[in-house]
Amino acid sequence: MSGVYHWGSLAVQERVGVRGPAEHVGRSIGTGIRDVAAVFLELQPHLVVGAADSAGRMWASGLTGPPGFVRATGPHRIAVAGGPPAGDPLAEALATDGARVGTIALDPRTRRRMRLNGTLTATPRGFAVEAEQVFANCPKYLQKRQPLELVAEGAGVVHRGDALTPAQVRAVRGADTFFIATTAEEGADASHRGGLPGFVEVLSPVELAWPDYAGNAMFLTLGNLMADPRAGLLFPDWESGAVLQLSGRARTEFAPDGGRRTRFRVESVVEAVHPGRLLWSTPEYSPHLGSTTR
Repeated sequence: MSGVYHWGSLAVQERVGVRGPAEHVGRSIGTGIRDVAAVFLELQPHLVVGAADSAGRMWASGLTGPPGFVRATGPHRIAVAGGPPAGDPLAEALATDGARVGTIALDPRTRRRMRLNGTLTATPRGFAVEAEQVFANCPKYLQKRQPLELVAEGAGVVHRGDALTPAQVRAVRGADTFFIATTAEEGADASHRGGLPGFVEVLSPVELAWPDYAGNAMFLTLGNLMADPRAGLLFPDWESGAVLQLSGRARTEFAPDGGRRTRFRVESVVEAVHPGRLLWSTPEYSPHLGSTTR
């Protein structure tokens, strides 16, 4: 470790030539939840959580609830009321003391996001996370949306498999946002990826690829993948509330011109339309997407 970064992130930073900016940005990573962050959390109607299941597969899951279902209960701790819906791949992990989890609260209304990674404790009402890393990210590549409706009914898990169906291929190719859960010895992390529809390529029913756009120079996700290839992806269908969850392994390709691309191998697929899902408006795309670099 060097400060807040482990060897995987440091290796990527060195390769890309951003060690100086990364050290500067890394000073924003702490263990404390500031008042402004606590207020932000209590306004959010959803939270994405990344963790490993009992078989060691990484998943990213979306939790939904009325604002206040996620809140800070101390300077280093958040509590989440409820848990994942029935059939979710992380249902067991998010009820297990000591699970390492990464979380991201993203507000499409304001293009703000906050990440908090730590260790889980099960509670009578849901679970709590003792924070080990807390930080905000810039609004780059976030699409703006407005919440429309909370739908009570749903079919739950509608498909499980080990490869994408034709309909799922179309959903991935049409996505402008997904979340990625990764891990390393130091713990789990959940992050966001955004782009114009088509930015995620479907190379086959079991292989995806996407560009790594210029960001904050931390390279926490790519650093984790350098240390451990396991990854979980969450593709939300914002307008229907359906979710597509993929678990597999990923690796980063570095081009001679400095560009980067991540390739992901699908190992397990879960598609669901859960009760209590939140529907959102069509997107206003991020202005940064007109100037993305690879």
